[in-house]
Amino acid sequence: MAYQATVIPVMIASPGDVVEERELIRRVIHDWNDVNAESTHAILTAVGWDTHSSPEISTRAQELINSRILKNCDLLIGVFWTRLGTPTGDFSSGTVEEIDNHIKAGKPAMIYFSSKPAAPESINADQYEKVKQFRDLLKSKGLIETFDTPEELERKFSKQLQVSLAKNPYLRGLIGTHPTLGLVGIPSVGSTSISIENKLTNEAKNILKLASTYQDGLILKVSYIGGKTIQVGGEQLGGNSGRESAKWESALDELISSGLVVERGHKGQVFELTHKGWEVADKI
Repeated sequence: MAYQATVIPVMIASPGDVVEERELIRRVIHDWNDVNAESTHAILTAVGWDTHSSPEISTRAQELINSRILKNCDLLIGVFWTRLGTPTGDFSSGTVEEIDNHIKAGKPAMIYFSSKPAAPESINADQYEKVKQFRDLLKSKGLIETFDTPEELERKFSKQLQVSLAKNPYLRGLIGTHPTLGLVGIPSVGSTSISIENKLTNEAKNILKLASTYQDGLILKVSYIGGKTIQVGGEQLGGNSGRESAKWESALDELISSGLVVERGHKGQVFELTHKGWEVADKI
């Protein structure tokens, strides 16, 4: 059935050395739409200089990107690795100019820095030093995120995108609140807690209930040579086979995406129940 939806353009701002990361971000955005578009009546669309610009000789290239693409975007995702990018005349790089203009317009930006290894011969020392200086500058202005692998970026961005859509006042104003599911598919506290419970798989309910039996509400994801396990409430879940481990890891991801569990470790190993998680656990 057809339905009306608010389209929210998302600018992917990045130099040329993070092609894999740009595609990963687009994939996460597409996945968000698959899960949330119908319930929220909102659709995220990923745009960037590499996909939405065309040749034109009229003014400087970055100004064309700013006026034709960036100006209409409501959220910006920035990604850096070893290069800051090419200077534009006004800024140290086009990506930096995009971020600066976007923030000055009062719109939210999520900035990520890669720490994955790079071949020494591929690194331009001057560019890499500029990346570090820009990272330090942003640290003094707000929160940034780092990642070691593309898989870690995918996991972090998938969760943090939902947090931004749910918590940022600018984005909340664009999406509004769905009458039954709350904002961006994350059920609100109170009368809708039962509906969350009914949507959880049995494995997710089991993790939630076991975590609530301990005062700290902690959940551990442990990796070892033979595979992965979820340790919660004194019990070990999964680990007997790859299929079994994947089932319980998926259940944990389900709790994270529902806003019932939040990551507390630096490597995706330690999690704990949120206030909403405790409330739902009490009803199971």
